[in-house]
Amino acid sequence: MPKNKRPAPRKPVKQAAEPDHEALAQNLVDLALEIAEREDLEPAVLAAREQDVQTLVRRALRRKHDEVLYGAIELARYTDPGACRWLRDKIEEEAATVHAREGDEELEIDAFMIPLFVTSTGGLVEADVFQDDAAFEELNDSFRQAGLASADARVVLVRHLYDLDEVEALRYSDLQEMLREALQSMRSKKLVAAPAIEASMRGWQPGLADAHEEAMELRFLLGFSLKHADDPFYRVPKDEEAADAYFEGRLARYRMWAGSIAPLLQRNLSRKPTELDLNFLYQDLFYGAMEQGVSELAMLATLAEVNWRLDGQDLEPERIKAVVAPVEAGDHAALRINLYALGGGAPLATIDKPVDLADDLEIELEDLCDALATVDLDGILVATGFDDDGEPQGAEPYLTA
Repeated sequence: MPKNKRPAPRKPVKQAAEPDHEALAQNLVDLALEIAEREDLEPAVLAAREQDVQTLVRRALRRKHDEVLYGAIELARYTDPGACRWLRDKIEEEAATVHAREGDEELEIDAFMIPLFVTSTGGLVEADVFQDDAAFEELNDSFRQAGLASADARVVLVRHLYDLDEVEALRYSDLQEMLREALQSMRSKKLVAAPAIEASMRGWQPGLADAHEEAMELRFLLGFSLKHADDPFYRVPKDEEAADAYFEGRLARYRMWAGSIAPLLQRNLSRKPTELDLNFLYQDLFYGAMEQGVSELAMLATLAEVNWRLDGQDLEPERIKAVVAPVEAGDHAALRINLYALGGGAPLATIDKPVDLADDLEIELEDLCDALATVDLDGILVATGFDDDGEPQGAEPYLTA
């Protein structure tokens, strides 16, 4: 009989190298910087760099490497605001979209939201939302009927009204998983489990208003739109004038929808629908809508503080002017509002509105001045800064458009 040979010792299995998230993030930032300085790039090179970014972002999303994407945005924020804005927009657009194939056709599903402010007595009751089956189905069908979606598209709303904490808790990979579940459900004739969508409904944070107090709350409708990638309904014309007309038409349809849908949405949100007041912001992809809601909430808080400071003065608002200027506030930027009496003197009050370093400062400044124009002040001026005594430097009147 042959002797049994002792088995050869097994070679240790080499562990796969851990991905270097910092290096991957830096690679994205380097590409974004090159694209932001596109004057020196040939069109073919620019297109190749943009394709590289898309490939890297989609790969990170597929592998759930959120740290790479958030890290890249943070690196770019302190490197180049323009590159950061471009990269953030690209990442958020990809995170809110999933592509799939059905035979020879390419499908696209995206996550959209509609932010709205709901004013009520005592605040909304989460258990009362979307309890009317017929009203919810009618709301769901209204998007195509109002021309907000293609007749060939499928639109499905999530039967949950999200608060800001729930929306902000969703990471890029969470939203991607929700999109895949929605895609599977919309293509299947059977009931499909959707654990990621279920997990996104964490429940609202407790409201601060008493039962008899007026409450204004920010909420979000979240939905999914499944369409053919080449659907002409969604194709933006390349000509600038035609593109403007395209978006103006969409905005007009949305305003008509918002005006007509309010009574139905009130029925969906409360057992006392007539006691609700709804104010819609614009429908957008997931992250654009979230940014709208956060921005409007911050602006309302700033205006509330301005009005509170004005109430504490001995002068009428008509005898007070506001001067706005960008200032440094530690690790962040801010737009500072100084209130002055028309007769001169030191600032009566100072209010700082934080600004993301990656935001377009000129647009933020215009938005703030336009909001201040709704307050009954004598005037609004824009300055380059303030000296140590609070005196404005290079102040000029703000002219509304």
